[in-house]
Amino acid sequence: MSDLSTRALSPALDAGDHEILGEEFGRVLVYGRDREAPGAPVLLVHSVNAAPSAMEMRPIFEGLGGRPLYAMDLPGFGRSDREARLYTPRLMTDALLAVAEDLRARHGGSPVDLCALSLSCEFAARAASEQPDLFRTLALISPTGFDRRAPYDGPLGSTRGKPVLRKVFRCSGSRLYGWLTKPGVVRYFLRRTYGSRGVDPDLWDYAVRTAAQPGAKHAPISFLSGYLFSRDASRLYDTLELPVWASHGVRGDFVDYRDLARMETRSNWTRTEYATGALPHYELRERFVSDYEGFLAQAG
Repeated sequence: MSDLSTRALSPALDAGDHEILGEEFGRVLVYGRDREAPGAPVLLVHSVNAAPSAMEMRPIFEGLGGRPLYAMDLPGFGRSDREARLYTPRLMTDALLAVAEDLRARHGGSPVDLCALSLSCEFAARAASEQPDLFRTLALISPTGFDRRAPYDGPLGSTRGKPVLRKVFRCSGSRLYGWLTKPGVVRYFLRRTYGSRGVDPDLWDYAVRTAAQPGAKHAPISFLSGYLFSRDASRLYDTLELPVWASHGVRGDFVDYRDLARMETRSNWTRTEYATGALPHYELRERFVSDYEGFLAQAG
């Protein structure tokens, strides 16, 4: 049964919304603006952590103009359903594909420009590798799967999930999640993400509020126990033939992208480093949006 109590959470973005329903992933909330604008639709996908939502993509959603623009709340987060289930890359990818197919139908069969953040880059790569005709470009912000432990070339569809950890987290989930999502703890982890104390106050405030929603612990339990990390991430990235733009910062906890260097030899990959933390689109909003617009224009 869908957890409709998430409707009580105020919208993360100042925009209209619609819902996509799937038997496997439930109800997914999609924000949209400039729906009648010409051009390919852009789909923004937030990261995965203890309290993410479409709010993480707000600077791009507000700054990118002249084209149809959408941002989704992944299953288990934001204003989408938060049912007590095992959340996996397969489930997240299926939800992403369902949204992208809906947008293509809404926009005359146009392929989608997909932009994802952090761990969701792996879901985006899986979606684009499985249905390449559905997507025009792929933008990866602070992508996972390129650290010192790469390449991740496990069996297709496999995850790094630990059943024992999931059992422990399910038993202590409420207490653990309650601690992880205290306002001070949320601020602490955001500062580590930024690599500085300059955390966006609206991002912090919405993270605290979304974490207080009924069922908010379920998807993070899968995340903390490894089930949302793909063991085949490198294999997915290697299959991509569409234009790919990878961008990341050099400050904070997320700075290990050593395996990304091998992708720069490929003609369809470009890479941009920013003097920021893992959310360059928050710290350098105008420059990031301008760079993304340039990438989209060149791909077009």
